[in-house]
Amino acid sequence: MRVAAIDLGTVSSRLLTAVVEDGLVVSSTKHTVITDLGQGVDATGRLNEAAIERVVEACAQFVREIADFGPDAICTTLTSAARDAENGAVLFARLEKLGLRPQVIPGEVEARLTFYGVAHDFPGQRIAVADSGGGSTELVVGSYVPGQPLELGRLQSLDIGCRRITDRYLVGNPPTSEQINEGSAWALKLFESYWHEAGEHPDRLVAVGGTVTTLVAMANELAVYDSSFVHLHELTGADVAKCIGLMRVRTVDQIAELPGIQPQRAPVMLGGAIIIRELMRAAGYESLTVSENSLLVGMAITMYETLSNIDPAIGWIPELSW
Repeated sequence: MRVAAIDLGTVSSRLLTAVVEDGLVVSSTKHTVITDLGQGVDATGRLNEAAIERVVEACAQFVREIADFGPDAICTTLTSAARDAENGAVLFARLEKLGLRPQVIPGEVEARLTFYGVAHDFPGQRIAVADSGGGSTELVVGSYVPGQPLELGRLQSLDIGCRRITDRYLVGNPPTSEQINEGSAWALKLFESYWHEAGEHPDRLVAVGGTVTTLVAMANELAVYDSSFVHLHELTGADVAKCIGLMRVRTVDQIAELPGIQPQRAPVMLGGAIIIRELMRAAGYESLTVSENSLLVGMAITMYETLSNIDPAIGWIPELSW
């Protein structure tokens, strides 16, 4: 079965075209564009007109790629920025004109999809999964055994992300030590609350998202991004501290020049790195595993289940278009 999944996040817009057989993604291609949909949303509660244009432009390109791929179905989801914005209907109307059927998914569904995509690499293991995005971070503890329902513990979507922490606290260029400390304290408090309520932190923490994949590229000075190197790479607390040390004394333009960073991601990378540091610190993790199998992979498998008249493992049915 051939499926296409579009995820329009706070920082990036992503397309996955995939072939799924027997509930597993056997081949796929991913296209990511930094569109910064969440620009200004935390302060204004509205989507910026320029951000809407960037997302529509990216989706127009995605639609052309989808037409060439010829999938059996398409699913288009939006997450934190769209959940927060009061004028989301403006963007939805533009996307519908492209032939897409946009749907805003709750944070809980976002977490389930991400966990499902990640957990296929760790069958039978109890793991914690964190999806650190631009406006929110989804956290869930659980396990997955093929053919059985997901077993999930504490699941929560926190309103903390690299765009949100940057807009609220890291307003200097570069930010002051006081701003960094205030943002760090805010993040640590939220994560400590999650881990306390979860009542457990498994041996393995797996993280997804552009922040952690970029941190791997930065820490290893990858001149050219290598997904095979990044996927399932162990990112240590020392790696994160090294990257924060490099960025905290630099302007955004100087951060953009560092090896391993996409220039468009530079404005929010320090904030993202601080979030990852505090996430690990709150539960005492000295390292985490980075996965490239995120929400999009979970969505592709859920689409396969829906089209095959199988009850989706995550307990949620996506809206599909053709």
